[in-house]
Amino acid sequence: MNKDTICALATANGIGAIGIIRVSGKDAINIVQKSFKDKELNSAPSHTIHYGYITDGDELIDEVMVSVFLAPKSFTTENCVEISFHGSPFIGKRILEILIRNGCRMAKAGEFTMRAFMNGRIDLSQAESIADLISSENEAARKIALHQLKGGITNEIALLRQDLLNFTSLVELELDFSEEDVEFADRSALKQLLKTIKSKLNNLINSFQYGNAVRNGIDTAIIGKPNAGKSTLLNALLKEERAIVSDIAGTTRDTIEEVLHIKGNAFRFIDTAGIRETTDKIEEIGVKKAKEKIASAKILLYLYNEKEDKKEEVVRFIKTFYRPDLKIILIHNKIDSVSESERESFDKALKTELYPDFCSEFLCMSAKEALGIDVLTNALSDYVDSIKTAEHNTIITNQRHYEALLKSLDAAQKVEEAILQGIHTELLAYELRAALEALGEISGEFTNDELLGHIFSNFCIGK
Repeated sequence: MNKDTICALATANGIGAIGIIRVSGKDAINIVQKSFKDKELNSAPSHTIHYGYITDGDELIDEVMVSVFLAPKSFTTENCVEISFHGSPFIGKRILEILIRNGCRMAKAGEFTMRAFMNGRIDLSQAESIADLISSENEAARKIALHQLKGGITNEIALLRQDLLNFTSLVELELDFSEEDVEFADRSALKQLLKTIKSKLNNLINSFQYGNAVRNGIDTAIIGKPNAGKSTLLNALLKEERAIVSDIAGTTRDTIEEVLHIKGNAFRFIDTAGIRETTDKIEEIGVKKAKEKIASAKILLYLYNEKEDKKEEVVRFIKTFYRPDLKIILIHNKIDSVSESERESFDKALKTELYPDFCSEFLCMSAKEALGIDVLTNALSDYVDSIKTAEHNTIITNQRHYEALLKSLDAAQKVEEAILQGIHTELLAYELRAALEALGEISGEFTNDELLGHIFSNFCIGK
């Protein structure tokens, strides 16, 4: 497949000021030349742009700019040509038809990036970071993807892997002198290296909680009894009338989800039905959905006020749904309608029961008057900062990387156990090779065609 010359639309579908068609392969320049009569592309220097017309026989198709990139100084390391045309989908379709007729074939999803990987320009983790960069929807996701594209995770793993490879080579050498019972690899130094490797892997693994939140948004469920002000809070956060607000209890029957970016981080706010016992079948389904959202949420905003809630009810609810990985923020809503002394008395009783084992955040606000919104958004932002691994720049956002790191950590622990047990050199060499292979899976040094096909099939065509 790498011998074919491929082409595809590199810009998004639809009408735009310009569109770009990318062509890559050994015959890319020759094929484009057949429909670009204005300039001699075969003698053109690399990284040059040429003005002219794409033609189909004697018919002029469009006025274009053609960029030439000679191997190996291109994204794929092959000869590449990019055709910039007026952004009509019809014109783009005609140009692709001409290129295919002249010897190209349509690229498959992610095939340009796959060629860059197969030709050694980037490793697998960098290839995946390209997809992450394209799909990034907030500032934090963009920064993480760009850091990984520059080799963030690869560089960290490569250093550990090289040191481990040196030890593995010495252990393998011992096998050639097995009858003489000599040790070339210092076992105490190897144990120290494994300690360093495990520490680094644990830091990367722990960063996945933050990385996954950045990439997918943090699920934040807004919970409370009917008429607690959940929909009003959602509207106040979004600064628009997204959810229906009514004095009638049970207005929200289904969940309403909206993404809001706060200080560069994405939060997926989920307005839920009011939690209460009900005989209304539709409302009952809504309450069930609300409880499901609590189970999957990372942050829980529980709204209450002393006029409509009993302390025992709030405490029982929080203790029922508490999880160690769930951040709970209790919000005393409607503070504009109660005296400060009443509010403080109620909140003090709650804190006695819940702080700090179940809840450490107690906020006051009036969602209706948008009072306290800034305090809430700051608390949410602070939570994201708290789950960052501040001492490390590399953040894991990819599930495959996370699983490979877990596998690497397990392999490193097995090597450590093998040394402590003083097992035979041949078995130790086997465990070391397994650890090296696990680390190599992240960058793609050890992989298989099925995995590669799955990874690159998730890319857009043209990338």
